[in-house]
Amino acid sequence: MTTETHAPMPHRAAPDWLWYLGVPVAGVLLYLLYGQLIPISEWLTGLFPVARDSHTGEAIAFFTYDVPKVLLLLTGIVFVTGVLRSWFSPEKTRALLAGKRQIWGYPLAAALGVLTPFCSCSSVPLFIGFVSAGIPLGVTFSFLIAGPMVGPVGLGLLYGLVGWKIATIYLVFGFTIATVSGWVLGRFGLEKYLQDWVRELNAGPVGDLPEERLTLVDRLKIGLEQVREIVGKVWIWVLVGIGIGAAIHGYVPEAVMLKIMGGEAWWSVPAAVVVGVPMYTNAAGVIPIVEALLGKGAALGTTLAFMMSVIALSLPEMVILKQVLTYRLIAIFIAVVAAGILATGFLFNFLL
Repeated sequence: MTTETHAPMPHRAAPDWLWYLGVPVAGVLLYLLYGQLIPISEWLTGLFPVARDSHTGEAIAFFTYDVPKVLLLLTGIVFVTGVLRSWFSPEKTRALLAGKRQIWGYPLAAALGVLTPFCSCSSVPLFIGFVSAGIPLGVTFSFLIAGPMVGPVGLGLLYGLVGWKIATIYLVFGFTIATVSGWVLGRFGLEKYLQDWVRELNAGPVGDLPEERLTLVDRLKIGLEQVREIVGKVWIWVLVGIGIGAAIHGYVPEAVMLKIMGGEAWWSVPAAVVVGVPMYTNAAGVIPIVEALLGKGAALGTTLAFMMSVIALSLPEMVILKQVLTYRLIAIFIAVVAAGILATGFLFNFLL
């Protein structure tokens, strides 16, 4: 009796037309899904036996909205930057931004952050995409700081709360912190403190084919491979980070914050930063807290320092960033940004 063995069937690659059709359709579906995240979140929250306006209900709604939002953003941004990376390798990108021209990268990245309506965790996907594309680390930090700190939503709400003069001063200070902090971090040569897989991604070849011979389908495949590699490493920490943020968001200890920030003591500014860092919300979520603090007599500089620390140095953001940055680099990032926030708080308290 003989045993007949069959060679495995060769894997048949998808035809090019399927890529040309499938990628736009997938993009439209993801866009439509993104637009329905709020009603989906409310529906999921309603499945739990808790009151929607309770602390637990707030935490569940926050989690069921923010997790898919960040993962959708991460998938879309990493795919697009992966495709673009096939034209602009890390070496070309660094060369383009090298020397004197790089100095403009910091304010441009900060300006992009100001125009981007993302909270800190939502800005992380763009940060990861920039880093994986080989954009200098300091430039990417300028974006990461400016995005949540001085985004359009927060500025609009702050304008309605305290008027255009203070909102404009806040914009100038926030933009300056982002630009200067990015420049300072860029001077330190901190790329060596990126996680090993990120440095290998930047050092590796774009694809198996020479860059000039890549077809559009080849580039789309590179983008998909980037999604598999990067999102596959980060998604679990997105869940962990936002889970922490949701728990904090649902149980904001407002009375404790009012006690800490209601006085004029010099230590109120650093205390506000220390209280704000473990929390997590976006600018729209923190504005009502800011309004309550100001109404209770908290100093403006102290309150703004708290607001900046909540949306620029949140604990969930650091949990997610840990998959891209080492602890040492995260500590340096926190120290530089916190110094700028403290300076802003003290200055506002001194001037106003």
